[in-house]
Amino acid sequence: MPMTSGEFLIGPGEILLRLVVATLIGTALGLNREIHGKPAGMRTHALVALGASLITLVAVELATSGARMDGSSVLRVIQGVMAGIGFLGGGVILRDDSHQSVHGLTTAASIWMVACLGIACGAGQWLTALTAFALTLGVLVILGRIEKSCVGWFTRGKIPAADAAPRTDPPRPGLM
Repeated sequence: MPMTSGEFLIGPGEILLRLVVATLIGTALGLNREIHGKPAGMRTHALVALGASLITLVAVELATSGARMDGSSVLRVIQGVMAGIGFLGGGVILRDDSHQSVHGLTTAASIWMVACLGIACGAGQWLTALTAFALTLGVLVILGRIEKSCVGWFTRGKIPAADAAPRTDPPRPGLM
C-alpha cells in the first residue's frame, strides 16, 4: 500500500537524529577551518552537511514510498548534490597571481567531504559516516600538523622554499 502525504518509513526521532548528526559533523569540521581562518567555517560546513542530509533523507523517503524502492532516483539526487557542491567549493578557491599559488583547496575539499558525510547521515549509514568523519578530522588536524612540521623542516635551510628570496652570501673561495 503506497504511503500518503505526511507518512514516513522512519520515525520522527530517526529523522531528527540523521539531521542533527549531519549538522554536528559539519560543525566540527567547520570549526577546524574556522580556527585556521579559512573562508568557509562552522556555519557553512554545518549548513552543507545539513542540506545534503536533508535532500538525501527526502530522496530516500520518496524513492521508498512506492511498492518497490527506486534506488536510481536516490543516486540521481546524490549526483545533483555533488555537482552543486562543486560550485560552492569553487567559490572558496582563490588564485594569488603575485605568488603564483592557489589557496582554499583544503577548504573546498572539506566542503565536498561534509556534503558526502551529510549524504551518509541522511541515508542512515552511521558506521560509514562516523568512520569517514574521524578520518576527515584526522586528515585536517593530524596531517595539518605534520604538514606544518615538514614545511618548517624544509624551509630551515635544508631545502629553500620556491618563493624564498635568493641568497646574497658572497661566493666562497674555490667554489667559483
